Amino acid sequence: MALALPAGPAAAETAGLTSPPGTVTDLGPASEVTSVNGAELIDGTVYTATGGVSPTIVGAYDLDKQVVDRRYALPTGGGAWATAAVGTDLYVGTYTPGDLYRIDTTSTTVTKVASVAPDSFIWALVASPDGKLYGGTYPGGRVVEYDPATGVLRDYGAAVPGEQYVRSIAVDATTIYAGVGSHAHLIAIDRATGAKREILPAAYADRTFVATLALENGILAAGLSATGTMLLIDTADPTRYEVVQTADNYVTAIAIDPARNDVYLGTRPSGTLRKYDRDTGELSTLAIPYDGASFGRLFVTGDQLRGVVTNTIVTYDLTTGELSGVDLTQAGMPPAPELAMAVTTDGPRVYVSGKAGVQVHDLVAGTSERRFLPGEAKAMTPIGGDVWLSVYTLAYLFKLAPDGDPVRMATIGHDQTRPLDADYSPADKLLVVGTEPEYGRYGGAVAFYDPRTGALDAYRDVLPDQSVRSVAVKHGTAYLGGSINNGFGTTPRTTEAHLAGFDLATRTKTWDIVPVPGAGQIVSLVTTGNRVVGLTETGVLFAVDPARRAVVATTTVAPGQGRMVQVGSVVYGTTGKDIWRLDPATMTVAAFVTGLNAQWYGGSALLAAAPDGTALYALRGRNLVRVQL
Repeated sequence: MALALPAGPAAAETAGLTSPPGTVTDLGPASEVTSVNGAELIDGTVYTATGGVSPTIVGAYDLDKQVVDRRYALPTGGGAWATAAVGTDLYVGTYTPGDLYRIDTTSTTVTKVASVAPDSFIWALVASPDGKLYGGTYPGGRVVEYDPATGVLRDYGAAVPGEQYVRSIAVDATTIYAGVGSHAHLIAIDRATGAKREILPAAYADRTFVATLALENGILAAGLSATGTMLLIDTADPTRYEVVQTADNYVTAIAIDPARNDVYLGTRPSGTLRKYDRDTGELSTLAIPYDGASFGRLFVTGDQLRGVVTNTIVTYDLTTGELSGVDLTQAGMPPAPELAMAVTTDGPRVYVSGKAGVQVHDLVAGTSERRFLPGEAKAMTPIGGDVWLSVYTLAYLFKLAPDGDPVRMATIGHDQTRPLDADYSPADKLLVVGTEPEYGRYGGAVAFYDPRTGALDAYRDVLPDQSVRSVAVKHGTAYLGGSINNGFGTTPRTTEAHLAGFDLATRTKTWDIVPVPGAGQIVSLVTTGNRVVGLTETGVLFAVDPARRAVVATTTVAPGQGRMVQVGSVVYGTTGKDIWRLDPATMTVAAFVTGLNAQWYGGSALLAAAPDGTALYALRGRNLVRVQL
């Protein structure tokens, strides 16, 4: 559905052609989405909490009426993954900051009851049979208890010292079960004494996460990443367990159905809803809402299996096998401006990616349209009339036509999950993508993809024990900028970011230097003339002569997660607050635009240049802006 943009952007675009350089034209919200993370079922109503928008909204979706008839705004938090119910009270755990809220679902009352500071995320939340709340945090990897009767928060400490994530949690009358990552552990904690013991079978200690837990009648179901394995563990004797192996990488949601002796699970990346029959040991496919569907929660209500999938409530009828769904946007959860992740332009359109989609701004028609994507495009690259999306998770490559929906074309593999940067070489006909490895893993990769043939080659650990944070390509060489950060949850093994040259003909690394001592990330690279210009997170701009394989000049800008683009012989860059202009011949920097104060999600600040060199596209706050050149 096309959404009208404010103040006539098409007219503003035309007028901008004669405006002075540096003129900023507002094009409205960069990306708008209804995307929910945490969800809980209370008395026939599914309560869903948004992520990535501000403020965080909790919507009450009535299963019978199929409408969101109430909405609650939380005063803090960038979103909420964690929800739990005690009676008719809904508890919501937020991230950035990690606050705990109580919502009285019989009224309009929203009350902050606790904080898990210094941790910034409440990843998981569950209620015990006696009405206490148990949460798992990040980055401290702690387990906490909140007692609604007394208002007291009890800290059980880190589930596993040194691990950052308690990603899942379950509880019974005596024991808390904490699913840990990014090196998998399953910890049983005595509720009374706080004593901890490992119950994850040793054969599964090489997994990255115990990412999903469900508990019913003494059976603990645990979903393991990144192998798509589910364990059904007897809590009375954890050495007794069943193994259920799916064809996917992730088990994202689990519901145990004691009445039928079945277990339902949602798996990715295929987006499959599955059933495991404990009587027969058979794992079967129930439905696939769409390729890449991500089930956030599953609930059994009589003969209906309810699922929360990105921005949709789906219902699978266990009797008839029929699958139906209701879009939460249409049901009463309107989209809101989100923290965008990447921006690019093909000239007549500007593309902005975010959670589960790409916003396409048609500059001629003056419209903005959302295209669904089962993932997050961390880099977008125009090639031959299409836009290629480098997508998290599992480092997928999608192709997006201007008038179509994204189509998955390839998987980088090699234990990679998070694309960090991409560049296309018309001369070499190759899309070059730099990636970060899976959670808990070391060794990023560079991938080379030919959009004409579909041929893909990936090379891992080209920069030893570093992710490939930035890429640029010219004259048959790919330039690779490193980051000492590897998969989330790891501790860096190196101390300084490397820059390497990679020969596309021989597919070998030909040189490797540390351009800026003490810098941990090379956040952006461009090639201009006979130089490679790079930017570090410490704010050092450096120029390298590839022939000499040495730094020949440096200067400084503001530190941060910056990005550069090249327009003719000039380089523009930003760290979000301002845009500056660099003359690479003299390495002099001049201010160009100030006061943008952009808000975006992760990665580098967002900046793209129009193909004809007339404009830049960036963010001001959460709005897309055009900057006249």
